[in-house]
Amino acid sequence: MKEILEYLARALADHPEQVEVRQVEGERFLILELKVASEDMGKIIGTIVKAAALRENKKVTVEIVQ
Repeated sequence: MKEILEYLARALADHPEQVEVRQVEGERFLILELKVASEDMGKIIGTIVKAAALRENKKVTVEIVQ
């Protein structure tokens, strides 16, 4: 899964050289830590959430606030 996430994130990112994925495994879970350039964060988060929303047949809007 790590390789898939890294491949997709690099394909979406404007700064693919800054994409890093770290995998942390537990007994019952897997954590994938994704690091991207700040300029790419909104695009990556929005794409992942929209893909998940399609699976649930819902429309989702992601607003990043500071």
